Amino acid sequence: MTVYNFNAGPAALPKPVLLQAQSEFVDYRGCGYGIIEESHRAPLFEEIIAAAEANVRRLLSISDDYEVLFLQGGASLQFAMIPMNIMLPGRKVGFCDTGEWSNKAMKEAKILGAEIDLLYDGAQVSYSRIDGVSAWSVPQDLAYLHICSNNTIYGTQYQEFPQSGAVPMVADMSSDIMSREVDVNRFGLIFAGAQKNIGPAGLTLVIVRKDLPERCPKTVPTMLRFATHVKSKSLFNTPPTFAIYILRLVTDWLLGNGGLAAMQRINDEKAALLYDFIDRSGFYRGTADPASRSRMNVCFRLPSEELEKQFVSAAKAAGLIGLKGHRAVGGCRASIYNAVPLEGVQRLLEVMADFQARC
Repeated sequence: MTVYNFNAGPAALPKPVLLQAQSEFVDYRGCGYGIIEESHRAPLFEEIIAAAEANVRRLLSISDDYEVLFLQGGASLQFAMIPMNIMLPGRKVGFCDTGEWSNKAMKEAKILGAEIDLLYDGAQVSYSRIDGVSAWSVPQDLAYLHICSNNTIYGTQYQEFPQSGAVPMVADMSSDIMSREVDVNRFGLIFAGAQKNIGPAGLTLVIVRKDLPERCPKTVPTMLRFATHVKSKSLFNTPPTFAIYILRLVTDWLLGNGGLAAMQRINDEKAALLYDFIDRSGFYRGTADPASRSRMNVCFRLPSEELEKQFVSAAKAAGLIGLKGHRAVGGCRASIYNAVPLEGVQRLLEVMADFQARC
């Protein structure tokens, strides 16, 4: 039985990537040992991390005005590391609260002494939509503006980004990085935990405009300064070498399949199929406002919590795992990241239709 992984993260990786990693695990390209055993200072790994950066730059069309860093600590560490590095004395930090992750980032900034200017409060609509983005007014005296591009828990996603003017926009793209085309030049900093779309857990991708690390005060510990990792080319300490190797393979796979434009078309098709079925079913109900729906995390409910439990169990028996909704909101959730194939979504629709027919 073919198993399709709909977990929200750690999540599915492309099958060709897993097979290549398996074939190279004990003997990396004829060297006689696995890359997971190799020194991060060795030429073999230097080639991997250089190729990974080159792939990221190519896929996202990143200019020389930005640094690409491979860090650790997940997006959660970035919630603190970013204000540590780029807050400015006497200036507020702007936040758009669209759910759990932007809210957690805001709390960390407050702990570090930031005065918050809340430009959008999604709690007022139970985080069911992200509306009026084009009309948001961003004060130009902010130190920076923080957004989360996609919310895994509530299933919402920015369909357009705010116009931040001269204010550096910081985006947590952990759950939709490289799922669609994005103009990096719109942002001062982009960060993403790798474990949803671009690799395994343990690696954090940071893309930062070169001027921003210069803001960092001398009181910030060495390890927590972006400038430290820029200077050392992400090798200040031992990086997550195997995770970077997998990211290199994932980005090879993306490039080999037509890049982000091609990936976006596939993701649009997958999401459209699933949402259209939900809307027509009269049984399943999407929880996010249609205008704000995520192409990555499709959240939905059934007529009762008991039926939801039965559905998740039936789906698992049919080879579909990870469909239980986040504990904060309940319900069901299908995370259809890049590595989830169209065939997986089609199989999900079959199981959903069969379950509905039996109820």
